Amino acid sequence: MNGGRLPTAEFEVEEVERAARTAGLGQDRQAEPGMLRILDPEGRLADGMTAEIAGELVDFAPYLSTSDAPHLLSLYRDMYLVRRFDQESTALQRQGQLALWVPLTGQEAAQIGSGRAMEAQDYAFPTYREHGVALTRGVELSEILRLFRGVTNGGWDPRERNFHLYTLVLAAQSLHAVGYAMGIQRDQLADPSLPQAASVAYFGDGASSEGDIHESMVFAASFDAPVVFFCQNNQWAISVPSTVQTRVPLAKRAEGYGFPGVRVDGNDVLAVEAVTRWALEHARTGRGPVLIEAYTYRMSAHTTADDPTKYRLSGDEQEWRTRDPLARLETYLRSAGLANDAFFEGLAGEARVMASDLRAAVLSMTAPDLESRFAAVYAEPHPLVQEELRFFQQYESGFADEGKHA
Repeated sequence: MNGGRLPTAEFEVEEVERAARTAGLGQDRQAEPGMLRILDPEGRLADGMTAEIAGELVDFAPYLSTSDAPHLLSLYRDMYLVRRFDQESTALQRQGQLALWVPLTGQEAAQIGSGRAMEAQDYAFPTYREHGVALTRGVELSEILRLFRGVTNGGWDPRERNFHLYTLVLAAQSLHAVGYAMGIQRDQLADPSLPQAASVAYFGDGASSEGDIHESMVFAASFDAPVVFFCQNNQWAISVPSTVQTRVPLAKRAEGYGFPGVRVDGNDVLAVEAVTRWALEHARTGRGPVLIEAYTYRMSAHTTADDPTKYRLSGDEQEWRTRDPLARLETYLRSAGLANDAFFEGLAGEARVMASDLRAAVLSMTAPDLESRFAAVYAEPHPLVQEELRFFQQYESGFADEGKHA
């Protein structure tokens, strides 16, 4: 390596600008051929609802409804509430009430659309950002914050909602999802009366470069496992743009494994829901896995410990704000006469109450007795853990009791 020009720890401004020009960031990549879209950024419906996927012409009309007012209003409500949840959680972290927070702003359509496409018997394996999917699965939002407040290792019982605990290890959940899907196959062979089901593996564009993703897709293809790989391509793996990781749309990688891949406008909740419904039906009926690439954008930091201004162009962020998934659906609802001011005002009031209740719930959370954590390491007592517990007790006894010396 040339010692006169060592790589910097962070991208320099000039490097970011040069990489952006080379990669074409800031261009309307959503207009690329092969990207399925039903509702455009101006809130207008597309003329056609068909797309060619793996050589098959798929009609998505049966998988969506553009005139079912209650359903469309519920999609908007979910997106609005989870964004308000994201804002309140960010504020709580900034005020020292959460150890960390992982924002989702900008990805609401990808999460709500895919989450609402699942049936009760399907099982979702999230990363650590799928708060919108959690909402659609009926998980109490305050339970998510128990993990980020550090008072639990989990937060909810995944078996109650078929929504697994958050996975902090990058891409590990893809292996879990495929294994679970293979278990579904075997359960149905033993008992054909069981309902058809599938698992969904959520991951980001950064995780797509992990070996676990490759291994998961190899196994899924080999056994025609009923699993849907759902990639939220928000274009930034922490501080590295997706264009550095792949020269082709991520959906095209499915061809190498021999199953369908489809790229969808991740800011179009109608398109995401329709594509995910089709993919889940494909998986449940024994036709094997599907890869969905939801092309979206992370409008905020990777986590609250991150500063995106170090590596991202502000102009690119501003351009994506014009593609806001909530504004897009609101425009359509108003223009189609499906919602009025009263609906949006009422929803804003509901969100304020939710945020207030959420804050109260977080502030009431107390940390468990630390000694009890030693008992939760193994099902049975373990001599090494007992030794560490005694060391901890001895360590704690060396501190003065503030209550006695007040």
